[in-house]
Formats: sequence, C-alpha cells, structure tokens
Amino acid sequence: MDQYFKIGKLVASHGLKGHLVLQHSLGKKTSLKGLEMIFIEEGKDNLMPYFISDVKIKNDEEVFVSLEAIETKEHARKLTPKDVWITSDDFNKYASASSPIALLGFTLVNENEKLGEILEVIEQPHQLLCTILINNKEVLIPIHEESLDKVDKKKREVHVTLPDGLLDIYLA
Repeated sequence: MDQYFKIGKLVASHGLKGHLVLQHSLGKKTSLKGLEMIFIEEGKDNLMPYFISDVKIKNDEEVFVSLEAIETKEHARKLTPKDVWITSDDFNKYASASSPIALLGFTLVNENEKLGEILEVIEQPHQLLCTILINNKEVLIPIHEESLDKVDKKKREVHVTLPDGLLDIYLA
C-alpha cells in the first residue's frame, strides 16, 4: 500500500443521516476542502473507496464527513472504528509540513545507514514511533529529542542515532 497514507480513523457516527466523525493527524485544522475520496480499510491490505459529499470542521483534529451512499446512522456505525487512507497526492496537499505524519514516506537513516521507508507514525506523549520494514520484519523506531539528529526535507530523510542493540531486538 505504498501509494496510500493512513491519516486517521472514523471514530463515531454523528446524527441520524449517516454522518461520521473522522479523527485525523494531518497536523492542522482542515476542512479537507476539495478532497473527493477517502479509502476505508475493510480488511488487511483491502481499501474501499468512498466518495465525500460534505465535510465540516469539528475541531483541530476532527471533521464531520458525509459519504455518498451512507445515509443512515446504522450504516455509518458499520464503518467505525476503521482506518482512513488517502492517496499520496492528496496527502501532500492536506498534511501540514510540520506535523509528525508528514514524515511518512521519508527514509530513516541511522548513522549514514539507510534503514528503510517510514510506513507509519505513531504519536505518543514524549516521542514518536516510526514503523519501518527491515528484512520483511516490522521495526518500531522511537524518535525523540535525544535520538533525532535532523530532518532533511529535500532528500526526504530522517537522520537518527539509535541506542546500541535496538535493531538487534527485532532482527535477532
């Protein structure tokens, strides 16, 4: 699923006409104006497209979204809680450059060794966890002020200095 980015989750239905609450991590208050379609994860690596008919801002991290063909509260509830994805082109339009989710697709570099592409960013109170694949194994890399060296936006690289033995835990 390298052409799609996970932006959040449908967390609740709203009202009686099938509206949904989309909790996103795009890093800014956004109405998603102009976004035509989202993809909802129906199963592992199975994304279903849904056309957007209306979006209203709820707060900095949530929007009310109406999807075509979803017209009842019961139908909307079947879509919660499910992950929401958008295409890479749409992601580049709507994600704030300063938000942690903007690191998706960057290459993680540990002391000049390229480890892999950042596939997921998990925000935690004092650090980020970046998911990468090494030898087809999922590896979680913590990024915080002590491990982060720099973010090179031109080269799309995140440079870190990882603690000794961290990768050995995953790759042993």
